Amino acid sequence: MIHSAQAQSTTTPYRVTLMDPSSHLWYVDEPTSKGGQDSAPNPIQLLLSALGACTTVTLQMYADHKNIKLEHVQVNLALNPNAEQEAGQNNIVRKITLKGDFTEDQHKRLLKVAENCPVHKLLTSNIQIQTELIT
Repeated sequence: MIHSAQAQSTTTPYRVTLMDPSSHLWYVDEPTSKGGQDSAPNPIQLLLSALGACTTVTLQMYADHKNIKLEHVQVNLALNPNAEQEAGQNNIVRKITLKGDFTEDQHKRLLKVAENCPVHKLLTSNIQIQTELIT
């Protein structure tokens, strides 16, 4: 499966319209302290929310498949919460809260499953970005 998205500037400074081939539409903006309108998440929040959403869905799918009674998933994420970024090194802290009726072994397995969500795998892989300027 090929995943794709498009970003376009708008007439509002630093607000960006995002879309995918399915015509889903969402936005990014910068906080007012950086000249934006703070009308949408900033790009880093969007990245963190992608990891949180993927973690949640992956856990729900696994629990459904294994008939585990998982009632609620909450994923809190923070980028470099304890220190400033070191050169080329970042730290995402992901805290997962699970509520439901499951054994300790199932709880441990769910934690392992969280690390297999596709966005987690992508963010922990060696990513290369090819950039072309089209005029």
